[in-house]
Amino acid sequence: MPLIAHSDYSSPPYLFNRHLQTIVPSLFRKVSGVKFRRERITTPDDDFLDLDWSRQGFANLAILSHGLEGDSGRPYIKGMVRMLNAHKWDALAWNFRGCSGEMNRQARFYHSGATDDLDTVVQYALHCDCYESVALIGFSLGGNLTLKYLGEKGRNLAPAVKKSVVFSVPLCLAGSCETIARPGNYLYSKRFLDSLHRKVHSKSALMPGHTVLGAPRTVRSIKAFDDLYTAPLHGFENADAYYAACSAKSFLKDISIPTLIVNAQNDPFLSPECYDPKLVEGLENVYLEVPAEGGHCGFAGPDLNGPAWSEQRALAFLTGRSA
Repeated sequence: MPLIAHSDYSSPPYLFNRHLQTIVPSLFRKVSGVKFRRERITTPDDDFLDLDWSRQGFANLAILSHGLEGDSGRPYIKGMVRMLNAHKWDALAWNFRGCSGEMNRQARFYHSGATDDLDTVVQYALHCDCYESVALIGFSLGGNLTLKYLGEKGRNLAPAVKKSVVFSVPLCLAGSCETIARPGNYLYSKRFLDSLHRKVHSKSALMPGHTVLGAPRTVRSIKAFDDLYTAPLHGFENADAYYAACSAKSFLKDISIPTLIVNAQNDPFLSPECYDPKLVEGLENVYLEVPAEGGHCGFAGPDLNGPAWSEQRALAFLTGRSA
């Protein structure tokens, strides 16, 4: 049954609201024991992507996609890598364009629908022909990207890609942008915009005559940023057109492998549509689990620095026969 009616996640008592469940794991969780080896690959448009590998010589590989303004060093990424390595999985955490500590070369960044880059990473990982199976794991924007990719590929997905798990996914981009713009979410919105504006200024310095990037302007909402920068840089008429074309909800019906979506009902970033059971009605391969708690990319366990519930849940889905 695609809707998982009961979720066993319960937040630790000290994280007693959605904001603590979101912020504390992000800022204060320490994940030890993860060592990456970085590899830079060239994209078809002569840009680059930085891949962080945790190779242990296992037969299974998980490819991890981070969230908006994230990178491979985020606790939710490193915690998942640690869990996977401990259970005989190699891991590859890739950094979106401009997210690895060095500005990318082309007049574009990353966005919620940039599946060309994810496909480049998947095909590169498969080219070594050393893995029996591959799983895709995504968080937030990276979760939307993963689902869109799977839906676009449909039955043409590489046979080695067997399962997928995503967390805290803005399945409806327009609704989620409206949600994060609410006054109670001001700090999140400001943090994202400050980081995005810094990147625009860095890119503008490299391309001072660019029609979009040439005269950087400050905006006060993510939608305004997407209208001014994301949409025109990536071929969309405006933010609304970008959201309509790239929201993962439109691609779920075409996903051909077992896929688990986990969205906490108290996630401060997600609109109600992101928990709607109707999203998975009649779908054979996509499961939706909506725990009451967890925040955004939180799902902390009793020991903040120990395994997160999301990591245990992902492993159970990837190694089990059912949801």
